[in-house]
Amino acid sequence: MARRRSSAFDDFIFLLSRLPWWVSILLALVSWLVLHPIATAPPSTSTVLRPGDMGGVLAGHLWRTFALFGQYLIPACCVFGAIGSIAGRYKRKQRLNSVANATQPARTIDGLSWQQFEQLIGEAFRKQGYSITETGANGPDGGVDLILRKHNEKYLVQCKHWRSLKVGVPVVREFFGAMAAEGAVGGYVVTSGQFTKEAKAFANGRNIQLIDGAGLKRLMHKQASEPSAAQPTPNPTPTATPPISEATAEPHCPLCNNSMIKRTARKGTNAGKVFWGSSAYPKCRGIVNV
Repeated sequence: MARRRSSAFDDFIFLLSRLPWWVSILLALVSWLVLHPIATAPPSTSTVLRPGDMGGVLAGHLWRTFALFGQYLIPACCVFGAIGSIAGRYKRKQRLNSVANATQPARTIDGLSWQQFEQLIGEAFRKQGYSITETGANGPDGGVDLILRKHNEKYLVQCKHWRSLKVGVPVVREFFGAMAAEGAVGGYVVTSGQFTKEAKAFANGRNIQLIDGAGLKRLMHKQASEPSAAQPTPNPTPTATPPISEATAEPHCPLCNNSMIKRTARKGTNAGKVFWGSSAYPKCRGIVNV
């Protein structure tokens, strides 16, 4: 069966649904305040037209006609978009809870589409205090999928819902280029599968944290054990990899939940800086800022 093409009306509502609900409500109010006075303004009663005035009169008539219908149509679209935004957030939370509490999270994750996988990862980071921007419609093998912001710093996320293939170094290298172009202080590449040794070696010391299927499972377990959102962290200083949880006096690794050890970066731009590293290193590369 052929897929029905979406109309401009559907596309507009979908775009609004990707925004926070309060932004759509604010747009509805602004559009009403702008268009309503134009729609209710009395038409010009001048009967004397100079040469060249006809175009202006016609444009004014068309603008008034647009305002007459738009004063109701645009706010209605914004309200529908706000409802879609609220419904989308609810579905994301339900999906995250479902995966986090599943007896076999890996199998549940494998059953998701690539869009649902990206939304799942975004919701997991949102619960850790990040604000999330979904770039949208990049496809299953697109570029940057999520933009994270916290304490005025930007992080990028690329999701690879690959069940059988390993994520290789070309993917991580291109992602590093995207980080430089976007001015991000760090980034995450998340996959439901695995990374090659070359990809891991390239990411080391480049502010890129690789989360594979095993790390993703631990992250989902963490969501189940900590249902409330993480408290904001102090303004972080970029380290060998971006922070993923709150630093404490004796923190536990946010990925494997093992105890952490103070380490000193030996190379790269952060050489000499101290950070908490997982005691399970190199099996686990989770870190926390000091």
